[in-house]
Amino acid sequence: MKGALALLAAASIAGPALSQPAPAAPEACLHTRTGFDLTIHAPLAATEGLFGPNGERAWAGEDWDPQFIYPQPAADVEGAVFTVQHGPLTAVWVTTAHDMEARHFQYVYFLPGLMVTTIDVRFSVVGADATGVNVVYTRAAIAPKGNAHVTAMTEGDKQAGKEWQTALDTYLAQGKPRSKP
Repeated sequence: MKGALALLAAASIAGPALSQPAPAAPEACLHTRTGFDLTIHAPLAATEGLFGPNGERAWAGEDWDPQFIYPQPAADVEGAVFTVQHGPLTAVWVTTAHDMEARHFQYVYFLPGLMVTTIDVRFSVVGADATGVNVVYTRAAIAPKGNAHVTAMTEGDKQAGKEWQTALDTYLAQGKPRSKP
C-alpha cells in the first residue's frame, strides 16, 4: 500500500508537468527559389551589357541606383561591390560571376540581419537578333524576422519577369536610356 501511495503522490506531482504543452520549436527560416525566362530582341553581345548593375540603369526603374564601392569608376565586373536602397534598408551586393564567355552572371546581396539573395542570370542564343535570358532568385532568411521579407520579395519575383520584359522591350524600342526624374 505504501508503494501505491508513493506512486500516486509521484503521479500527482508529475501529472501537471506532463500535461503542459511542449515549448514551441524555434521558427524556421524561409528559403525560396523562383525564376523566369525572357526573350530579348537583340543579339547576345548587346543583351549581356543590359544585365550588369551599371548597365541596368538604362532600363530598370527609378529605384535601381547602385552606388559602387568597387570598382571606381563604376563598372560591371566580377567582384564588383555596391549598395542599393531597398526602401529604408541598404542592401550590400557583390557580383560573384560576370563571365561573358560562359554566358553567366550571378549576384549575391545581403539585407543585414534579414536575408541573403542570390540572383543567377544565364544567356542563350535564340537567333541572330534574339537572346534568351533565364533568371533565378534564391532567397533565404537568416533570422525568423527575415521571413516576411523573403515572402514579400518572392511574391514580387513572380511578377518580375513580365515587368523586366516590358521595360527591356520599351528600352530597346526607344533605343535610349530611361530619363532621370
